[in-house]
Amino acid sequence: MTSTRFDVVGLGNAIVDILSRADDAFLQEWGIQKDAMTLIDEPRAHALTAETKNPVITSGGSGANTIAGIASFGGSAAYIGKTANDDLGRQFREELTNSGVPFATHPLDGGPATARCIIFVNDDGARSMNTFLGASVLFSKADVDEDVVRAGKILYLEGYLFDKDDAKTAFVHASEIAKAAGRLVSLTLSDSFCVDRHRESFLHLVQNHVDILFANEEELLSLYQTRDFDEAISRLQADTAIAAVTRSEKGSVVIGDGEPIVILAEPIAKVVDTTGAGDQYAAGFLFGYAKGLPLVTCARLGHIAAAEVISHFGPRPEVSLASLALAAGIDA
Repeated sequence: MTSTRFDVVGLGNAIVDILSRADDAFLQEWGIQKDAMTLIDEPRAHALTAETKNPVITSGGSGANTIAGIASFGGSAAYIGKTANDDLGRQFREELTNSGVPFATHPLDGGPATARCIIFVNDDGARSMNTFLGASVLFSKADVDEDVVRAGKILYLEGYLFDKDDAKTAFVHASEIAKAAGRLVSLTLSDSFCVDRHRESFLHLVQNHVDILFANEEELLSLYQTRDFDEAISRLQADTAIAAVTRSEKGSVVIGDGEPIVILAEPIAKVVDTTGAGDQYAAGFLFGYAKGLPLVTCARLGHIAAAEVISHFGPRPEVSLASLALAAGIDA
């Protein structure tokens, strides 16, 4: 097996996040599903953007957030995704490369704009995501940089990318390249509604191609169409080698060899915005796993990263995650 240059290579929807405060009355007025992700078209994206109050505009996208988190831990990472040749696309590229992450996917000339996710955050930290996928879903097999995929120890795939056939083909193609090179493949289920749309495809991937799975509790229950968490964990353990299931303030459950392991969440004084919590948990876990750390330590790193990101507005760390790990006695 050839040597690697990156701990993790991420592949996902390249999206710019627009975050704004909103109350339940606003969500009801606009017919927005609270604490969920809803796909929207370009006219609704413009309309909702116009309704934001003092928005925070920052590069996002689930997979890219995770990759940025890995870089904050001091890990080496690269990203593959599609933007348009416009202002938001340039912002996305600059913010990612400034964090030390190579991003060489050629931008789209003409066609839809760079994807955006308009996120309305309630006082309780719940985030309601309205996603215009734009240029991101025009990602195709031709955009997969095979050399970059082969150069990563772990390929990290974002489930949201499954919403278009060309992107799905690219997703599978990247997995095949990684497997042929002897690399690990990791998948995040992304959202329970995403699981509802692609359940059979996800189950096939989990059972046959995925080495490390990330899900939250609702996504896991949706995957196995049950409301019994223990049953879902048992079925997951039969389907995959390694998995981490997050449960908000309850911490996470990690599956590996032996019995499932429960890891407590990190304490936090106040939840400001839960956007990116799962993404940063995956960042800590994957960083630890790429460095050969025990699963319990990987999960601790995940909770450290998640606690940092939910303490402020925005989906990416504002404090060096490497420094937080050291403060917690973890030296990777």
